[in-house]
This record gives sequence, structure tokens and C-alpha cells, in this order.
Amino acid sequence: MGYLNNIKHLEDADKKYVWHPFTQMKGWIEEKPIIIAEGRDCFVKDAYGKWYLDGVSSIWVSIHGHRKKEIDNAIKEQLDKIAHSTILGLANIPSIKLAERLINLTDKSFAGLSPKLSKVFYSDNGSTAVEVALKMAFQYWIRKRVNGKHSFLSLKNAYHGDTIGAVSVGGIDIFHDVFRPLLFKTSKAPSPYCYRCEFGKTPLECSFACLKELKNILEKHSRKIAALIIEPVVQAAGGMIVWPEGYLKGVRELCNKYNVLLIADEVATGFGRTGRMFACEHENVIPDIMCLSKGITNGYMPLAATITTDEVYNAFLGEFKDLKTFFHGHSYTGNPLACAAAIAFIDVFEKEETLKNIQPKIALLEDRLKEIADLPNVGDVRNKGLIAGIELVKNKSTKEPYPWEEKMGWKVACKAREEGVLIRPLGNVVVIMPPLSISIENLNRLMDVIKEAIIAVTNN
Repeated sequence: MGYLNNIKHLEDADKKYVWHPFTQMKGWIEEKPIIIAEGRDCFVKDAYGKWYLDGVSSIWVSIHGHRKKEIDNAIKEQLDKIAHSTILGLANIPSIKLAERLINLTDKSFAGLSPKLSKVFYSDNGSTAVEVALKMAFQYWIRKRVNGKHSFLSLKNAYHGDTIGAVSVGGIDIFHDVFRPLLFKTSKAPSPYCYRCEFGKTPLECSFACLKELKNILEKHSRKIAALIIEPVVQAAGGMIVWPEGYLKGVRELCNKYNVLLIADEVATGFGRTGRMFACEHENVIPDIMCLSKGITNGYMPLAATITTDEVYNAFLGEFKDLKTFFHGHSYTGNPLACAAAIAFIDVFEKEETLKNIQPKIALLEDRLKEIADLPNVGDVRNKGLIAGIELVKNKSTKEPYPWEEKMGWKVACKAREEGVLIRPLGNVVVIMPPLSISIENLNRLMDVIKEAIIAVTNN
């Protein structure tokens, strides 16, 4: 009885003291919260002892699953040495070793391509990685003495984080509109969202109308644009929008033609999620700046890396009096515990041949998505690797969406939760992003539960 009273205290204290992100708290305080107490492999356990399959990798960060022995041990070993030491004017061993490993990974992924990614700048999360990239790109042109390149180009339906710079290059109105007065001005190009094509065309007839519009913007405004920022291949928070083949390569060619830096936000797509180590690999595209976070420590510690080329890095070199220094940093930049976790994460990734072993899982996921695509209220299914989205619609023939306030995605998630599966939707899009270590058996179970939840909710 005392144990149950303690849980009740936690529930009450949560509602009294904690403000949850991306959560309407009025609804939250009226419901019974799930309080996670433990994790193991692809499962998490709540305070009452119920286990759930973690269908979204604890918001896309857990790749090898929970309580991975090798990462646990790496953190414990580092903790016996030092937990934190700044790299502002100093260095620490794990941050050096990790930077070398990250550059080796990019060398292998982008072999034969140029320019080579060669320098790592650390920060704390996806948003800060993007902030670093934006400021780096902006200051690069100043250091190169190229006047006027003070703005950015991004895509509609883009999500690059929640800090002000990241929101400025975002393109999801429901998240970002309220902050409009705080944001710097950016240009927005059409998203390659084929299911809901902005130009009303089908993939067979479009001839990349969205890419042509991107070209028009660059043609008119490239003298003012410092960089184009993209989420390569999959626009994740925008609704798991999977790009048509060839679009990414076209983007790289346009950036080259119009002398605009290309920033690839691989926060959600990096480290195997799309079936390759980095999403840019699918079309042999190397960005000028690449942002990494989420899976980089397997969800153990906050860490991010913004990786760039010698060309960008060298523009900041000069005498102390020249004030060419990149004036940006964070207290926890290059945190030794986080870097140790990331090194162990990469070790496991290579030792367990993660990229090779997810290929049968991708095939299974695609087969199961084909089944779900036939359901009456499923408008579109899309995936790249083990990232997938199922778009629910009120009318399949007209593509009429369910009204936002009907919370259809959330109703499916709640139904799945009853069956011991945790997922988190994006509006009417049911998101699938399990740990890459998920077994075939558990992946089948995940898809069974999602399918039955969609049937149950839409039939009602």
C-alpha cells in the first residue's frame, strides 16, 4: 500500500510541478500519467510495473535499446575519471576521440566526394547543433568578405528545433506561427510532399515542380542567401515526409550553382535510421555543414555535433586582433560523459553490424505498411529505412484530412498504449521509429498493434 501511495504522490507532484513539452497541460492534468521507471532492450516499464514496447525510441534517440551494457560501462568508467571539463580553452580526451571517430565515419560514408567534412563543433542537442550551423554559415560569408549574404532558405513543413534561430528556418505553422514576431526573415521553398503536392501534380507528371521553384528562389535571391538548410530525404516532424529520389541531388547542384552553403540537418535521420549511416548517402550528396544529435549517445546523455569542411573552418582562422573567432559555445560543450557514451555507441554500431542487420527489418516494415495502406482511412504510407509515417484521412478518395481537434493520431496512440505499445503521432500521421535493435518478432508485434489500433479508432 505504501508503494502505491508513493506512486500516487509522484502522479500528483508531476501535475503540480512539471510543465511537459509539446503537451496541452489542461488535458494532461485530467488524465492518469504514465511514469516510466525502468527500461530494457526495446521496452520501458512504468511505475506500476507494466511493460511497453518503445515504438518511437523515446522520441527517436534510442538506437541500440535501453540499458546497453557497453554504454553503461563506458559512462561508469568515465565517471571514475571526470564527469565534466570544459573545452573552452582546454581539451578533454573523450571529445578528441569522438571527433576522430565522427570524421572517420563521414570519410567512409562519403568516400570519393568533396568537399570533405573535417571539423567537429560540439553542442548539447539538435536545436543547438542547428543554431551553430546557422551562425557558422552567416559568419563564414562575413569572414570571406562577401557582402549581403545575411538570410537563409528553408523548406515548408521543415522542423529544425525550438530555439529562435531553428524556429526561424522552420516551416510548420502550428508550431511556429505564434513566434513569428521574434524570428528573423527567411525564404521558404515548397516541400517535396508528393502526397499533398503544392502544385496539384502526381509524381509521374510533376517533373520536380518543387525543385524548379527552389531554383527560381535561388536565381532571384542567392546574393542574399547564406545557406539552404534541409532535413535530407525525410522531413521528420513535418509528418515523416519522404522525398522522391533525385530531389536531394538536385538541391546540392543548385547550391553549387548559386554559391549557397548547404546545411544538412541529420539530427533525426543520422546513424542508420534511413538504412544508411547518414541520409545524404542515398544520393551521394555531401553537405557543407552537417548537424547530428539524437541517436549519437543512444539517448544516454545530451550531445550534438555540427560538422563542417576545412573551407568553412579556415575562414575563421586569423590573428587574435582580427576577431575572426567563432563566438559561440556552451557550458557543456564536449562533455566527457556524453562523448564517452557516443564512442561506445559507435563501437556497438560497428560491432553488431547494425546497418547490415536492419535490412531484413526494413523489408518487413515495408510489407506491413502495404497491408495498412489498404485500410479505408489510411491515405498514405511512407518510409525510408526504419522511419515510417501512416497518414490518416477522413476521406481516402479526396484526401480530406481529419480535423486537427479530432486528435485521430492521438486516439490511435492511446489505443496502442492499452495494448502495451508506446507511439507518439504528428497530428494525423502515426509515427513509426523503433530502435534499430528491435527484433523481427517485436517489429511484427508493433505493426500488429498499430494496424489494429487504426482499425478500431477509424471504425468508431
